[in-house]
Amino acid sequence: MITTVEISMYPFANHFRDLIKDFIAKLNEYDEIQVTTGPTSTILLGEYDRVMSCLTEMMRWSHQKHGTSVFVTKILPGYSPT
Repeated sequence: MITTVEISMYPFANHFRDLIKDFIAKLNEYDEIQVTTGPTSTILLGEYDRVMSCLTEMMRWSHQKHGTSVFVTKILPGYSPT
């Protein structure tokens, strides 16, 4: 099942823009997930299990590398904008 996720990251750091850019760059390493970045959020599109696994991996990676952040997500299982 295709799933669409909208995610926003809010790091607890003064240099938050660099941390967000780093997070988005790492997201773009997932070949099987389509990543579209906007001014306030990033959209992930792909198979449900892979997208959910990606979110788990990325939030763990972000916490280990950058410390505490708040992530706000909207998950739309079964939705593809195309």
